[in-house]
Amino acid sequence: MAVIGRPCRSPATSRHGLATGVKTGSSTVLDGIEDVGSLTAVPWIYVVVALSVLLDVFVPVLPSGVLVITAATAAAAGSGAATGQVPGEVPDLLALTLCAATASVLGDLVAYRLAWRGGARLDRAIARSRHLTSAQERLGAALARGGGALVVLARFAPAGRSVVSLSAGATHRSARDFLPWSALAGLAWAVYSVALGYFGAQWLGATWLATGVSVAALFAAGAGASYVVRRRPAGA
Repeated sequence: MAVIGRPCRSPATSRHGLATGVKTGSSTVLDGIEDVGSLTAVPWIYVVVALSVLLDVFVPVLPSGVLVITAATAAAAGSGAATGQVPGEVPDLLALTLCAATASVLGDLVAYRLAWRGGARLDRAIARSRHLTSAQERLGAALARGGGALVVLARFAPAGRSVVSLSAGATHRSARDFLPWSALAGLAWAVYSVALGYFGAQWLGATWLATGVSVAALFAAGAGASYVVRRRPAGA
């Protein structure tokens, strides 16, 4: 005898009749946002970014630019936080920019003062590395040609910030001549990095793809800056 009762539902079907085991394109994007946001929860992201930017003047391989871009990508996702679609704890764009710029200037100042006092010891340390010696010579000549504006450009070049700050201190350049350009360089780099992360997320969605494209754009800017810094003037 047939038993009449409530219809059976598939385990993969919700009470609204929708399959819960199937992810839509939008839910995949949101998962990506959650993954990024989980790594950039405030306030710790500001501490991590500040330390990374401050220290990469001494250790240029630190991924400070990548961290800033990733945090900015999460900040772009924050526009939907009020609806509950994305994590509510995401970095603030202005605070992130000021954090990165301030840490950049402080790192430059520390390197500048250490080089000022280091003198002969710093010269001996640089002399042990052909790469550092070559970079110091190239950038020193470029600075002599381009003046303070080149400090801003060198901020985007790999290890350019380190060479500029250490060379300025070792040659006892005036702090009044160096620090304003250092501040402008740090602010320009921070604004550019944050803008890459934010607009990349706006165009491609707040996912790892957007972060990767933005990081590639940052590296491209660094390669371009290196080329301009090393380029000799016509007729030289």
